[in-house]
Amino acid sequence: MSFEWIQIAWALLTLFIVINYGLIMTAVIQKIGARVGGRYGIPVWQNYIDLIKNFSLRSKIHHGVMFYLGPVFRLTGGIGLLLFVPTIYGSVMHQNFSYSGDLILALYFVFFGTLGMALGAGESGHPHAAIGVSRGLSQVTMAELPLALAVYSMTLQYGTLNITDIVAAQQGSIFNWTLFTNPLATTAAMIAFVGTMMRSPFDVVLAPQEIPIGPPTEYHSAYLALMQTNRVLYPIAKTVIFMNLFFGGATNWFEFAIKIFALYMVSVVVGVVHPRFRVEQSIGFFLKWGLPVGVLSILVV
Repeated sequence: MSFEWIQIAWALLTLFIVINYGLIMTAVIQKIGARVGGRYGIPVWQNYIDLIKNFSLRSKIHHGVMFYLGPVFRLTGGIGLLLFVPTIYGSVMHQNFSYSGDLILALYFVFFGTLGMALGAGESGHPHAAIGVSRGLSQVTMAELPLALAVYSMTLQYGTLNITDIVAAQQGSIFNWTLFTNPLATTAAMIAFVGTMMRSPFDVVLAPQEIPIGPPTEYHSAYLALMQTNRVLYPIAKTVIFMNLFFGGATNWFEFAIKIFALYMVSVVVGVVHPRFRVEQSIGFFLKWGLPVGVLSILVV
């Protein structure tokens, strides 16, 4: 029993570190983007101020139970995804609950948050909510397809679904990373990665240039704070999955910070240089490029 409580304590510590890292990193990325555009940008502590302000607010507006469970499900997906994968390989403190699940469980958590948010948005009563739900689920489903093929190819290569074992097989040299041993699977997975990060050109759900609404407008007070917390946690949790599967994992927090920032910047750079896709363009992109590469990676293995 004491061992279980210790594991819970270490998992909460990991969650605390990752959330704070996400709050600072996303602010730094916003500041970099502002400087590129000739603006000063927000201070690095602005996300903390926003969270404290929103958690202190209360609202009497009621749209139904599922509407308010949406942010909860979304945050649960991010937390579950992070806690059931090893954050730091070889660390007893930061292996989290990776011994209780496998890669299939992690992939379920990837979709869980999106599905929960769709259920919440569907009960908002806003006439444009159905547009966002249909766009989001269509794109996420198509993005998951090359990822599923890449994961299948990789599991054939390593002969296991245990994430810790997959990371262990990549130790010893940078050339042991899946990036080098199975570049086709890595390419298919990175196509899915850019799509699931919901940045341009794949930000078809909020569509900021087209529809001036969305969850940040519909949700408010502490519910918006939950979404803001997940917005810094969930992308990093997904990035941890890709880091572990294709880029050798991390053996210390410094390596973790560098790899997560580098992978996160891939979606940021792609978003800066590409305009937003239309819905049919986004779906067609995954079918045209991600699907063939994923199938080819399985055939090669």
